[in-house]
Amino acid sequence: MTRLTPLLEHNEQFVRDYIPVALGVPTAQMVVVTCLDHRIDPAAVLGLRPGDAPVIRNAGGRITQSVINDLAYLAFLTEALFGATGPLFEVAILHHTQCGTGFLADSAFLRQAAQATGVEEQVLRASGVAEPGSTVREDVERLLASPLLSPKVSVSGHVYAIETGRVTTVVDAQVSAAG
Repeated sequence: MTRLTPLLEHNEQFVRDYIPVALGVPTAQMVVVTCLDHRIDPAAVLGLRPGDAPVIRNAGGRITQSVINDLAYLAFLTEALFGATGPLFEVAILHHTQCGTGFLADSAFLRQAAQATGVEEQVLRASGVAEPGSTVREDVERLLASPLLSPKVSVSGHVYAIETGRVTTVVDAQVSAAG
């Protein structure tokens, strides 16, 4: 028995009513990038169902090179396999309050985290979200500035308040000035 065992029991209930979703363009024409924090369930918070939107999660929900690469591939896939024309999808970047990466703003904690994990301080610092309104703006700008972002993809920025459950739009959807 593992810690997954009770969750596998929940899966048995899920399977009873399961209806597979065919591979295709996500129905919400949205990709959500958010934090891996266990207090955020993008499906519950945004009312997403299977087939609505891919969700990319990492520490802080930050726009890293890996996330940019994934989004470039999703844009390519959407056009190449599904013949999508016009706007492809919106990337909703969703940061949140009370993020555990906010501790990385403390230099002693940052140093300790780097030593314990083997991850460079600079990399850890870049994942920090102490002020989600500011970092989500930075990430929208970072993604819009990437040459890998398709001009057919729009980007928006939002903050989820752990205290209330409310999502607030900080940056409305926009496309790259180059696009």
